[in-house]
Amino acid sequence: MTEEPLDVAGLRRRLAEFAAARDWQQYHTPKNLVAALSVEASELVEIFQWLTPEESSRVMADPGTAHRVTDEVADVFSYLLQLCDVLDIDPLAALAAKIERNEERFPPV
Repeated sequence: MTEEPLDVAGLRRRLAEFAAARDWQQYHTPKNLVAALSVEASELVEIFQWLTPEESSRVMADPGTAHRVTDEVADVFSYLLQLCDVLDIDPLAALAAKIERNEERFPPV
């Protein structure tokens, strides 16, 4: 398998091809994708739930925990990209617009 360059468009395409090959598009409704995104975000939260701030800052130092964090981040990102596909949202443009609005709302001190 030839690896595509790591960019948002390529990742979105791979996720769409993966779902299509398994006939999963029928389940990829906005409601289902948002629910899955919430579940995966909760699994990420669970890793950090009872850690002190100091422990949470060192979470990537433990290889086992680092692997779990990395996997959950990937799951969250995956469902977010799939949601963007279904709703025809450009996530980079959405983020850039949001940063711009925040810069206006919250000027530097």
